[in-house]
Amino acid sequence: MHLVEALLDKGFDVTIATRGKTVDPFSTRVNRIVCDRLNLVESKECFKNEKWDIIFDQICYSSKEAIDAIEVFKDKTMKYVFTTSKSVYDEGNGEVGYVEDDFIPTDYTIIEGPKEEFSYMEGKRQAEAVFFQKAPFPVVAVRFPIVIGLNDYTERLNFHIEKIANQEEIHLINPDACMDFISEEEAGQFLAWIGLSDFTGPINATSEGKLKLCELISIIEDKTKATAIISTTPSENNVSPYNIVQTWLISNEQAISLGYEFRDLNEYLSVLIEDALKKIQIN
Repeated sequence: MHLVEALLDKGFDVTIATRGKTVDPFSTRVNRIVCDRLNLVESKECFKNEKWDIIFDQICYSSKEAIDAIEVFKDKTMKYVFTTSKSVYDEGNGEVGYVEDDFIPTDYTIIEGPKEEFSYMEGKRQAEAVFFQKAPFPVVAVRFPIVIGLNDYTERLNFHIEKIANQEEIHLINPDACMDFISEEEAGQFLAWIGLSDFTGPINATSEGKLKLCELISIIEDKTKATAIISTTPSENNVSPYNIVQTWLISNEQAISLGYEFRDLNEYLSVLIEDALKKIQIN
């Protein structure tokens, strides 16, 4: 949504391609194509008469999907911006933060298969490998950390807010482990910015600043006026979706060197938690 808004604000004609199952808020401001990307024959038919300056791919999760995308769009764009993940890097790496060369997709062995055959991490690695080794068009792979915002369908942040407000247990393996995040608004704005730049290749994008999980818990405690119950024992309903064994960060230095200015995580997180509290159900 925020990517589309950023492009519309810059005066671009935007086409949204989805399965048509979710209503978008853009009314007559965008064009629409209804298509299932997992059906190669249908996709080729849907896009056979179309061309775009830039294609933004938000939902590619495997080598097979990337191979099919190349087949469908090989003569239809001058640039392809693929949303990937910091999950291409192994968990850990301490306080340094992974840089882009810590995973080189051009050197990675391709194993063709659908997303059901891979973990999320491996599926994203495979998709990057296919795009950078086989695509005939220039490719950007944007590696995001956890994206947070009021429209986050995973509701991972809300999990912690609800558990603390309702005085329910949260299982954390290592409360002192650090994570990084990016807001949904900034993720959309960055995608538009990098798409309109001359850059190609993999690039990390994350807000300035990092946060220990225990610090996140403390902020939520302050906003909910409740005390968190942290458990060392996992159960069916208490395991934090942010659980990591050790600090896991990425570096945004390359994007900054290109001229992008990221927001400070600490400047917007408290406001986001306050806004989320207004929307979620507290027992």
